[in-house]
Amino acid sequence: MTLLRARTPQTGLTLIALACTLMLPACAQTAPARPTVSAVSGLPDFTTLVEQVGPAVVNIRTTQHAKADSEEAQQDAESRELFRRFFGVPAPRQLPRRAPQPDPEEEVQRGVGSGFIVSGDGYVLTNAHVVDGADEVLVRLTDKREFKARIIGVDKRSDVAVVKIDADKLPTVSFGDVSKLKVGEWVIAIGSPFSLDNSVTAGIVSAKARDTGELLPLIQTDVAINPGNSGGPLINLRGEVVGINSQIYSRSGGYMGISFAIPADEVQRVATQLRTHGRVIRSRIGVSIGEVTKDVAESLGLPKPTGALVRSAETDGPGAKAGIEGGDIILRFDDQVIEKWSDLPRFVTNTTPGSAHKLQLLRRGVVKELSVTVAEIAAEPTSAQAETPKPAPQDNRGLAFALGLKVSELSEADRSTLKLKTGVRIDAVDGAAARAGLREGDILLAVANSDVGSAKQLEVLLAHADRAKPLSVLFRREDLAQYAVIRLSK
Repeated sequence: MTLLRARTPQTGLTLIALACTLMLPACAQTAPARPTVSAVSGLPDFTTLVEQVGPAVVNIRTTQHAKADSEEAQQDAESRELFRRFFGVPAPRQLPRRAPQPDPEEEVQRGVGSGFIVSGDGYVLTNAHVVDGADEVLVRLTDKREFKARIIGVDKRSDVAVVKIDADKLPTVSFGDVSKLKVGEWVIAIGSPFSLDNSVTAGIVSAKARDTGELLPLIQTDVAINPGNSGGPLINLRGEVVGINSQIYSRSGGYMGISFAIPADEVQRVATQLRTHGRVIRSRIGVSIGEVTKDVAESLGLPKPTGALVRSAETDGPGAKAGIEGGDIILRFDDQVIEKWSDLPRFVTNTTPGSAHKLQLLRRGVVKELSVTVAEIAAEPTSAQAETPKPAPQDNRGLAFALGLKVSELSEADRSTLKLKTGVRIDAVDGAAARAGLREGDILLAVANSDVGSAKQLEVLLAHADRAKPLSVLFRREDLAQYAVIRLSK
């Protein structure tokens, strides 16, 4: 559960109805025919469903041993993490101090969440942010029995955690097929909002595979979710778990009609690895990627914005060894089409480290296929970018100058340091080039899908460019390659 605390938004509801009546015959005559929809006889009855699933939903409380003088700092750090998960809305600089202050060795309760039992011998699933960092986890069942739980594994990237209690013959839930989940389908949530155990709320699926910037695409619903619902199950009308309630969008700190759940298929995959290895093993190819915009797609001849733009490839990483370069647009990973750039890391992370996979990419207007051997995700060392001496500017008063560009040649030392075979340095920028987003210090790599080897070659490429169409330019800024589109005057 992620939580925002900002100023309370204005409330109110305005209903506007438009209708054609007998007073407006013209409206009735011109109204187009509409497909008939069968009338809804009534709302679903959730009572049997709750009786079936409710006993397997648990309340989770966490505590932590903390010193009194560190409590406020800890609360501040936790709150800022919650704000981060709520789409980056800034947190207040200070939080109100709670009173009374605990003794130096007193247990401080950190939070309340929810979970659900997936095996009769006591395995429970919940959110990672519910139990991460806790010294003690207490699980309370609907029959009021309470158990101390041990944390089996926590995966912050997916926000899934597995805990274990010592009990047997427990009620359990079953998982449903998320691929069959439909937008508009009824779902319910059971959890402990504000510590109110086994509270039931209902709504519909608002969207599937919602991209919120997280590693996993999320299920969006309008089910009422509040603090304490974190880790509880999202259930379809067949009594199957289709997701774990994880996040809400809010400006007030409470439910505002938008909530998100982690899809059940991803939950099962992560939970299996946590139970087997205690952690989740993921793969990477060592590239930094970005979005392919509509302008870039049009300038490169793509029918629509699709794929992932490679901004840089890690030196000696799997991608660089496979031949991936900055400026490439990766279109497919194996047989999976990359509709949006965030699809690529999701496809890659689900593979086995050391396995080989096919990539289809677009480079300078040419489709290429490569084979990449993925590696396991590990902590990556950061290295400072070596600074290169800046050559004296050259006033190239030609077509480049007309676009607002002043460029200079790269020395052999520059190319060696920057690991580039081609490119010219932008020493000044103005006009159309500045409007396209180019800056002083950028390295211009390609124009209209052709490499730029020198300032003279740049002039030749600009002379042959179709001035009736946007001009795509590939450039490097620090370690990242990206595209810009310069609008040429006719």
